[in-house]
Amino acid sequence: MDIAPDLQALLRLVHAGGATAPRRALLSAPVGPAAALAGGPPAWRAAGLDARQCAAMADEAVLAPSRAWLTGAPGRHLIGWHDPDYPVLLRRMTAPPLALFVEGDPCRLWRAGIAVVGSRAPTAGGRDTAAAFARHFAGAGFSVVSGLASGIDAAAHIAALDAGGDTVAVLGCGIDIAYPRSNLRLHARIAAEGTLVSEYPPGTPARREQFPSRNRIVAGLALGTLVVEAAQRSGALITARLAADAGREVFAIPGSIHNPMARGCHRLLRDGATLVESPDEVTAALGPIAAGLADALQGRLHAPIQEADTILNTADSDAAPGIDDVDPDYNRLWKAIGHDPTGMDDLVSRSGLTVAKASAMLLSMELDGRVTSAHGRYSRKS
Repeated sequence: MDIAPDLQALLRLVHAGGATAPRRALLSAPVGPAAALAGGPPAWRAAGLDARQCAAMADEAVLAPSRAWLTGAPGRHLIGWHDPDYPVLLRRMTAPPLALFVEGDPCRLWRAGIAVVGSRAPTAGGRDTAAAFARHFAGAGFSVVSGLASGIDAAAHIAALDAGGDTVAVLGCGIDIAYPRSNLRLHARIAAEGTLVSEYPPGTPARREQFPSRNRIVAGLALGTLVVEAAQRSGALITARLAADAGREVFAIPGSIHNPMARGCHRLLRDGATLVESPDEVTAALGPIAAGLADALQGRLHAPIQEADTILNTADSDAAPGIDDVDPDYNRLWKAIGHDPTGMDDLVSRSGLTVAKASAMLLSMELDGRVTSAHGRYSRKS
């Protein structure tokens, strides 16, 4: 399968590594990435890339694994910082990643999410608490974001999937690598039912120095971060700090003074995090912010957002409420959605839309309260 020229150019810039500013400038050039890179090494050096970066961009063998991964199966994507589909919340972070490798529906990265993070070696109670909160968040329509580590991360991902909700796993290695190996089956399950994300090219091994960078993406994709259990020195505290620095909400669950895994949470509480004892407290705090994200998504999709009571009152109509005069594609998709759960293939066949366009519209309908989804199947919300 051929890769579009702009995507080829993006791959080269990702593999160049090193200083981000000149690569971001080339990626954002008005003529497009492919045209910006067409001048070869002299133009690259003029843009500020050093000799090592230029050599990496010209090395076809280095690019081959990423090309193979992108074309190896459906549902694999590379989204650049210049792309309008780049997640709006992550774009607002300091030094957002140049690009994201994504396995799954990239539109899900726009969904209102809550990061659930904590210890890799939690207590049994901490693991159960993480699962209970994640299950509630998924049921309330939030995506559960975490880092696919052992312990709290894994418990949150599994609970969200088991509840029929969305989960986003951000990796500190190549997207094709399950780390730790104990999460191999969970990695595969999230690839099939949720969304995997990494800023590192396929084949990149896990390295200690990459995980703080991974944590900034976890914090950046979420409206708020919940820390369940964490020691005094913990990656979860890095995620919480990055979230706070970005102006996002940080929540912490208190624990026993005798539990060393509670000390990180108590430290966060002393530093100004919000103490929570139930998941409702988190969703209540983030609900108004989620509405703002829906407005941002609305602007991206140019689709009408309806009031929930209007939607419910017209749920049995064959026309999408207030949409048919604005966007006939939305009306076709609405007619394709029944009250019984329907898979994406059937919706695409019925509506005549592309998978990408149908996915984006379905996400808008979910945010609008008209559609519900479970395990990749969609139905009208009654």
